[in-house]
Amino acid sequence: MLTESAARKRASYYNQDHVFHFWGQLNAAEREQLLTDLEEVDFPLMQRLIDKWVLDEPPPEHFNHIEPIPVIPFDAPDAKETWEAGETTLHDGRVGIFLVAGGQGTRLGFSGPKGVYPIGPLTQKSFFQYHAEKILNLQRRYGCSLPWYIMVSRANAEATRAYFNKNDYFGLGQKNVQFIIQRMVPCVDTAAKFMLETPCHLATNPNGHGGSIPAMVENGVLDDARKRGIDLLSYFQVDNWAAKVADPRFIGYHVLRNAEMSSKNHRKNHPREAVGVHCLCDGKYHVIEYSELDIYPQLLQTDAHGDVVYYAGNPAMHIFTVDFIQRVYEHFDSFPWHRAFKKIPYIDETGVLVKPKKPNGYKFETFVFDALRFIQHPPVGLEIAREGEYTPTKQYDGDNSVVAARKSMNSLWSKWLDAAGSPVPRQANSESAITIEICPAYALNQNEFVEKSAGKTWPVNGDLAIDADGNLQYTGPATVPA
Repeated sequence: MLTESAARKRASYYNQDHVFHFWGQLNAAEREQLLTDLEEVDFPLMQRLIDKWVLDEPPPEHFNHIEPIPVIPFDAPDAKETWEAGETTLHDGRVGIFLVAGGQGTRLGFSGPKGVYPIGPLTQKSFFQYHAEKILNLQRRYGCSLPWYIMVSRANAEATRAYFNKNDYFGLGQKNVQFIIQRMVPCVDTAAKFMLETPCHLATNPNGHGGSIPAMVENGVLDDARKRGIDLLSYFQVDNWAAKVADPRFIGYHVLRNAEMSSKNHRKNHPREAVGVHCLCDGKYHVIEYSELDIYPQLLQTDAHGDVVYYAGNPAMHIFTVDFIQRVYEHFDSFPWHRAFKKIPYIDETGVLVKPKKPNGYKFETFVFDALRFIQHPPVGLEIAREGEYTPTKQYDGDNSVVAARKSMNSLWSKWLDAAGSPVPRQANSESAITIEICPAYALNQNEFVEKSAGKTWPVNGDLAIDADGNLQYTGPATVPA
């Protein structure tokens, strides 16, 4: 561990001596905590960020020409070879799963990691369990192993590991589920000083989902993948219960086009929808964050029919080649950083915790989609339909919420039951009058469900949940009378 003398010297060199303000009041364990925090700080990087974003105000990135990216429509008639290439890649064991799961469930009204949140309306299955059941289905279908790499944060790592242990890794095997911890970066006030969360702990924030790139390399993910014969990583975020964890169609396009990084896109509902936009900027692939839309007003254009022109929204679903991640990591010093001015609680000079009512400091983070700047081969941009694939869960009610996610489940699965010959009772607005859950380990899509339902009549006179073996896990009275 960093010694006190070395830590003081380093902090003094970068004008951050104030972090030792409470040193004389700390006990041995608290002093060790502060030294640990300081040892993890990349001081040269923080100085670069401070010089660029706090002591100066750089102009926004300028592009002479911005145009929509070429997108493969979600309803495009796919050649047989696309599916075959994706399925062969899975069968050959070339695919690993990478999940970003560093958040807490606070905005969902939940105390614990967001991935543990009981999103299942009847079974109370968590996000993690839904994703695990998809992996089990794919492994059974393609006779492969899909190792699952999960990036957690310092705040939720212990609780996440305990949850997986308690649930016996959902049948995937402990050796096939690996947790890596994301780096943290200090928060900085308007005077360019590190902020303290407690007298012995720096105020920090995760380094963004772009931090998955150094995390993969520094925590041995790429080494483990190569040993297993894996050369592709399927990337998604934990709070989307519907994400296709390893989509054969997407993988097939990626492989056939020899892409290094590919992305799914969804059609934006309106110009100011809070998602980034995939664009060609001076001929190169970029994602413009929704917070930067006013810098590039052309991205808010609609056509004569009122449709968004720059419609390729970013649902944070990608495929990376292992070698590409390695190359980006080797040039990570030039990877873009982004600044956010936020309300950051801090300890003042008297040791009192201050909860500001307006923004008072800066957080710095990286975005994984900025890796598109480093590609040497054109990427795949594949459009997806939202239902059945993209239902992010950021809060309990409203847009992108728990309530909306459960509504999307009912909408999707009621169509499956209709197609399988067990028509679901409907309300006056045509929505399902019952609550439905279908285990992903049983069926990942409507075709699989219909095939497995042959000869069965499902009891749709009340709520029902179907388990991994096609048995009724739950039946009960309809939530809304038919």
